Amino acid sequence: MAMSRVAHFDLHHTRFLDAAGDVVGDLPECARDANVLRTLYRWMVLTREFDTRAVTLQRTGQLGTYPSCLGQEAVGVGLGHAMESRDVFVPSFREQGAQLVRGVTPTELLLYWGGDERGSDFAGPREDFPVNVPIGSQAGHAAGVALAIRLRGEARAVVCALGDGATSKGDFYEAMNMAGTWQLPLVFVVNNNAWAISVPRAAQSAAETLAQKAIAAGFGGEQVDGNDVIAVQHATGQALARARAGGGPSLVEAVTYRLSDHTTADDASRYRPEEEVSAAWQAEPISRLRTFLSDISGWGRDDEEALIAECRSRIDAAASDYLGTPPQPARAMFDYLYAELPAPLRAQYDALAGED
Repeated sequence: MAMSRVAHFDLHHTRFLDAAGDVVGDLPECARDANVLRTLYRWMVLTREFDTRAVTLQRTGQLGTYPSCLGQEAVGVGLGHAMESRDVFVPSFREQGAQLVRGVTPTELLLYWGGDERGSDFAGPREDFPVNVPIGSQAGHAAGVALAIRLRGEARAVVCALGDGATSKGDFYEAMNMAGTWQLPLVFVVNNNAWAISVPRAAQSAAETLAQKAIAAGFGGEQVDGNDVIAVQHATGQALARARAGGGPSLVEAVTYRLSDHTTADDASRYRPEEEVSAAWQAEPISRLRTFLSDISGWGRDDEEALIAECRSRIDAAASDYLGTPPQPARAMFDYLYAELPAPLRAQYDALAGED
């Protein structure tokens, strides 16, 4: 019997800042500019302030069920900052940081999570997709958008953000297969936050990494420290540059941790040990970058207090705008479904006229 190797692959894990905020490798170009780092830090702080207010609004009955991104700010902000305005973002439901960076307003996000679809009518990134709550179904949408971009010969790319649980879904594998077969300008960013609702990463997949799932689809995958915003921005930026230049798809697995409940309808203490959460707090992304900024550019208490005050003021204004937005009339549920309302629905539509 003759045997020969027919394939092999290597996967790399990238980190530039460790949990203490110390540099552990040669910094990429994007991280050698203190102004860029301060921008990334500002977006992460704003994201956390938004997240805190959204949870408070939900707990007081003023917002619907909400998925916190606490501890995962570096993933959203890093990938959002790596994108260009011409790119298309196809999110999951925990990418508030990326959406804010892309130009979605805090008011729009609050409207959406408050049950008002006007929150999906972004004033900024008009071609970005709305929040996708079903697990993994956005992967096929992203592949379709990327195919359209390739057929048009446009020099732009698509970012599809998913959670680790979505990589166990058929939608994900089908989209990966299409992306590899057709060499689509598509970057999958997997937010591996260790838990798919109450199912730990170890119980979801026997694969040693989630990044290696790209290999079977015919393209490259890599893993980064998802609590290092520099690593996320750098890896995503490189993958996007390749995609725009015709180099095909990529997968970036960002390893982070969900410090919150899965959503405000969840109680993670039922299935997750407290000591695991406490340990994860020691590696969270905001304090890591703050320490580094302090070391290289003298970021101090006055800077921090001014930034927090600025972010809270902006979120306060957004919350006031959201709470002060008059609700749409009940008939609005029909207005965007059909060009011409079918006869069977006309009576229902007319019956609601008196409730406007």
